[in-house]
Amino acid sequence: MPSLTRVEATARGAAITVESYQVDLDLTGGTELFRSRVEIRFRATAGTATFAEVKPARLLGVRLNDRDLDPDLLIDNRLPLDDLVTDNTLVVEAEMAYSRTGEGMHRFVDPADGETYLYAVSFLDNVQRIFAAFDQPDLKAPFTLSVTAPSQWTVAGNAEVAATPTPGRWEFAPTAPLATYFFSLIAGPYHVRRAEHDGVPLGIYCRRSLAEHLDADAEEIFTVTRQCLDRFHQLFTERYPFGKYDQAFVPEFNAGAMENPGIVTFRDDYVFRSAVTDTEREQRATTIAHEMAHMWFGDLVTMRWWDDLWLNESFAEYLGTRVTAEATRFDQAWTTFAMRRKAWGYAADQRPSTHPVAPEEVADTDEGLLNFDGISYAKGASVLRQLVAWLGDEAFLAGLNAHFAAHRFGNATLDDLLTSLSAASGRDLSGWAELWLRRPQVNTLRAEVAVDADGRYAEVALVQTAPESHPVLRPHRIGVGRYSVDGTVQRDEVGVDPVADGGRTVLGELTGAPAARLLLPNDGDLTFAKVRLDPASADAVPLVLPGLTDPLTRAVLWSEALDAATDGERPVTGLVELMVAALPAETEVIIAEDVLTLSRSLIDRYLDPLARSAALARVAGACQRLLDGAPAGESLQLAAARGWIAATTDADLLVGWLAGRDVPTGLKVDEELRWAVLRRLVVLGVAGETEIAIEAAADNSSTGAERAARCRAALPDPAAKQAAWDIIVRDTELSSRPLEATAEGFWQPEQAELTAAYVDRYFADMPAAARRRTPWTADRVAALAFPRYAVAQPTREAAAALLGRDDLTPGLRRVVTDADDDLRRALVARTAVAAASA
Repeated sequence: MPSLTRVEATARGAAITVESYQVDLDLTGGTELFRSRVEIRFRATAGTATFAEVKPARLLGVRLNDRDLDPDLLIDNRLPLDDLVTDNTLVVEAEMAYSRTGEGMHRFVDPADGETYLYAVSFLDNVQRIFAAFDQPDLKAPFTLSVTAPSQWTVAGNAEVAATPTPGRWEFAPTAPLATYFFSLIAGPYHVRRAEHDGVPLGIYCRRSLAEHLDADAEEIFTVTRQCLDRFHQLFTERYPFGKYDQAFVPEFNAGAMENPGIVTFRDDYVFRSAVTDTEREQRATTIAHEMAHMWFGDLVTMRWWDDLWLNESFAEYLGTRVTAEATRFDQAWTTFAMRRKAWGYAADQRPSTHPVAPEEVADTDEGLLNFDGISYAKGASVLRQLVAWLGDEAFLAGLNAHFAAHRFGNATLDDLLTSLSAASGRDLSGWAELWLRRPQVNTLRAEVAVDADGRYAEVALVQTAPESHPVLRPHRIGVGRYSVDGTVQRDEVGVDPVADGGRTVLGELTGAPAARLLLPNDGDLTFAKVRLDPASADAVPLVLPGLTDPLTRAVLWSEALDAATDGERPVTGLVELMVAALPAETEVIIAEDVLTLSRSLIDRYLDPLARSAALARVAGACQRLLDGAPAGESLQLAAARGWIAATTDADLLVGWLAGRDVPTGLKVDEELRWAVLRRLVVLGVAGETEIAIEAAADNSSTGAERAARCRAALPDPAAKQAAWDIIVRDTELSSRPLEATAEGFWQPEQAELTAAYVDRYFADMPAAARRRTPWTADRVAALAFPRYAVAQPTREAAAALLGRDDLTPGLRRVVTDADDDLRRALVARTAVAAASA
């Protein structure tokens, strides 16, 4: 089906004004289809023509003003409308298909109890899978919804229920003007908890089989919601503008959450059924804050087109992290951002598919979907944090509040925001925006240090560089920390001049100061730039890092070490040695978790099998030391246990944990930890289908089914691999989550010989597989199923041959382009490891 282009959207936006949607849905018709009727009132220039979008299973009838239109006029998803008058009414009736891919009206049957749950996902252009619409973000209008559903169900939508005239019938109040991609509802036997705060009704929903787990965490969720709401009301003069604030945790959700006004939807993995670390609780809190930030950035003021996606996601990412750190118990949220989110942003910005935070042109909705990445989220948020450091918080917030006032319930662009910020700050931001928002790629700030005979700095300089492909240097306002071995620190805030001496900024304020053991650029993590330590500081990291008390400083140092290994500037084996020296002393859970996760990815791809085995043994030993020193029953213990499970080859001890033997005091081997242990045993060839079936029978939840699918795909058995591959490339009936779990489990570095034949099969089979599926699912499966451990030149040659074809979907082309670049990096890094070992 054709993707809506910017040219088409601009023309339609100029031709019509949508006044209202009256939507009537009947959800009682069966397991495959539901009935949809929409009445759209819109104004137009008399005599013009346009089109609406709808993706029906069967189009039942179309009436425009006083005439019936032939349903056969529908081509793909386009319904042409001609001979328009000034005031128009379009009525479209259709049978629509339920989805299993988290797009449109998703239908889920809970394996735990057989209950059916529905929820609507209109993002990005999927409202047309629910009812006919003018599906673009700048044609905002109020929605009035009516729903027919089984009378025992709960139904909730963007607005409050206005009436229930008969059992099984819900009629909702009109919403404020909304973009089409914000329409949502939930329907089913949902469990609900209610509260109220500062005049705002609050609700949280989940399926019944998770009710006890939601109840256990309800007060924490409500507390975070209240705290965030209060903080946003302190920051913004505009109060929350959409009445009630419901949060629905729904099954098989594709994203982390979606900011539908009045009824935010979240993946129900956030309803924790097993023990989790504080990092996971913080992530839930940050997601709550992120989606709440969207109520202003995205919902109240909506981007005009997808080239200004950053006005939604960069601001929600920045404000979500900021408000979580300022208002909730998770006051180290910026540490998590430095470790996890910025790593995502740095990786995305260095790949061939990089793009500006605010691109000048996004041609169509397909391209818009591809830009939901680490650049639009993490890099954009980092750029905003740098802007606040430059403008000052008072001017920044004044500009935002002026922006809301000027564009309330309307649409806006980058230029609109810059106008408000410039007026509030008294600074012309056009030059800043050109460098930071309109240009892609990341700079590197490399420290150069000279020390005189008296142990004082003769010169300290920061050398800023940029890739040859995007040679732009930027102004930075950063902290520079000087650390002694005992952790004593002195910090200076400095400016990095992009034009001084070809990018070399001498920090004259440090000349003559006593030389520190370690000098850290970007201390405080205020800018978006890779950093590199001077050689003496890099050598000092294993000595200094374990004694540092500030977790954000430790995060910046760990990120520098991980990035240098990723780039092949230092060998991965050196990173492993740093883990042995410093990880057992780590006290911040997010740092321990992400160091283990990110380093494991490098170890698996950057080392040959013999070196990999030795490195994992060292990592397992470091995890054991961390586990031995962690407080019983607390997050750090769980993080250390997970790291040890992923690295160890001690099958006897793993089997013992499943049987309840030799488990560390305070560690609960619950459902999730059992699945982690079993997955490792499967990879090691110690457990098989029998053990997977037993575990799946004991955990008859949808999550259990996903974990079982991942384990079955990881079985070191030719028949199991063939069955998994058939699912990955051919199955169109399986819902997206178990499909993704199968793709995630297929490739294992221990099984290189077993899966060698599937490397070429990926490049042969994936184009057709991508065309069989909707873009979101197709792209996720293609990324997870890429042969990431086949680090060899022939894999790159196969990727190049695939990319030479002209029949690839945009998503698959981007996935393969970026994955191939990761292979390139891995080959470079293997050379660095070999050189270090010589």
